[in-house]
Amino acid sequence: MIDDVNRSFSRSQLHWHSRSAPHRHATCETVTRAALATALIAFSGCTVGPDYRTPAPPATDAYTSTPLPDQTASSPGASGSPQQFVAGLDIPAQWWTLFHCEPLDALIREALANSPNVAAAQAALRQAAENLRAQMGTTLYPSVDARANATREKFNGVTFGEPQLTEVLNLYNASVNVSYNLDVFGGGRREIESLRSQVDYEGFQLQAAYLALSANIVTAAIKEASLREQIDATARIADDEDAQLGVLRHQFELGGVSRAAVLSQETLVAQTRATLPPLHQSLDQMRHQLAVLAGKPPSDTDVPEFRLSMFTLPQTLPVSVPSSLVRQRPDILAADATLHQASAQVGVATANLYPQLTLSASYGPQALTPAGLLKYADMIWNIGAGITQPIFHGGQLTAQKRAAEAAFDQANAQYRQTVLLAFENVADTLRALEHDATGLRAQTEAWHAASGSLDLTRGQFRLGGVSYLALLDAQRQYQQTVVNLAQAQAARYADTAALFQALGGGWWNDTATSQAAQPTPVTPK
Repeated sequence: MIDDVNRSFSRSQLHWHSRSAPHRHATCETVTRAALATALIAFSGCTVGPDYRTPAPPATDAYTSTPLPDQTASSPGASGSPQQFVAGLDIPAQWWTLFHCEPLDALIREALANSPNVAAAQAALRQAAENLRAQMGTTLYPSVDARANATREKFNGVTFGEPQLTEVLNLYNASVNVSYNLDVFGGGRREIESLRSQVDYEGFQLQAAYLALSANIVTAAIKEASLREQIDATARIADDEDAQLGVLRHQFELGGVSRAAVLSQETLVAQTRATLPPLHQSLDQMRHQLAVLAGKPPSDTDVPEFRLSMFTLPQTLPVSVPSSLVRQRPDILAADATLHQASAQVGVATANLYPQLTLSASYGPQALTPAGLLKYADMIWNIGAGITQPIFHGGQLTAQKRAAEAAFDQANAQYRQTVLLAFENVADTLRALEHDATGLRAQTEAWHAASGSLDLTRGQFRLGGVSYLALLDAQRQYQQTVVNLAQAQAARYADTAALFQALGGGWWNDTATSQAAQPTPVTPK
């Protein structure tokens, strides 16, 4: 987990303050700033501001108002297998492999390696880690610099009461300068805490990028497969209708049907074929989308073609308990990191109200010639301390503290909203899976009925038992049920993928991606 790795960022050095209740200010804030000398001793190493704790998850043990069924409805065919919901079952890291489609697995592997979105998220994580490294170096360690100066100046003895004494001389100086800002009230440590939370945020954003990329590829592949089913079915229907048109024309020549019947059938054939170009357009768009998701240009021809027969419907579906969901969905964890960062910024703004203490020292030779710098007798040194106590800034510092508190309240509200939307997302997906199964069963029954009705009507029409209008109506009903059946089959696969995405995708079980989302522990330089 990202939190565990971040604790290796010199955690023992950063948390010098004692733990307290959430958002309660440290006791050092109650000390009168006027008692400066006492405060510097009594509260050395203290950290003002609230100590952060993640908000508790919603007090619920279910996502939906009514219980889920033990398993979904079943229907004939590979897409109609019943699915069982298993509460608390862990999610595999590479959840898409449960569809048992090797071309899909290969495409996702390629996409995770080549996606610009993933590369951008990885770069953002590295940037956040380096910013943390920089702040740790500034706060926890003194700054040591080497300095060399060479000046030529005119010396005037007026300063010493000797106006007649003047001299032009060269002055050379080499020294090592050391400075250190004592983080007495923890403003620097709160800034480190804030930047560590930013590292957490970017790490979870990277996991969200992995999850979104894999889920989008699975959804697009299923959509492509569904479109191919619809195109094939529509083409077969158009061929059947065209064959029926030939029969009608022959009957018209024999005087068995009217010219209107032939024209109606011609219209039906044209309307059926007119639905093919939009389907092909949607198919091309899915192909382009899959190529781009894999980090390729749309013109790339290496993207595999998908059909529903290539997928196996997972029959066991995990349902994470609500208390676990808030610890595994990347968007919730990112919102928690943002809230933590806002809490730390309250501490930074609070520390700015207190004195700032700086220590400095320098040591090195000073001479009139460059060679003189090598003489130990010409060494000079100094040591000093400075303190700055804010007195009047026109209300700036207190306003900044109130602004930080308002930002925390905003982040807190946004965190709660993120959690609620996540619960809604899971609830919607669970219900969709339940309704997909019953919907597919109904569509399968409708297709069987429409197919049988069309065969019967055709036979009766040949014998003159029904009018052409009855045949036309049977053809239209069959055509619609074929398209609806393909869409219902695809919906079961797509919503199954949506459930894995809604539950967080199992990234915590993948050593490769979870480590990729975690920065290397930093060492200030």
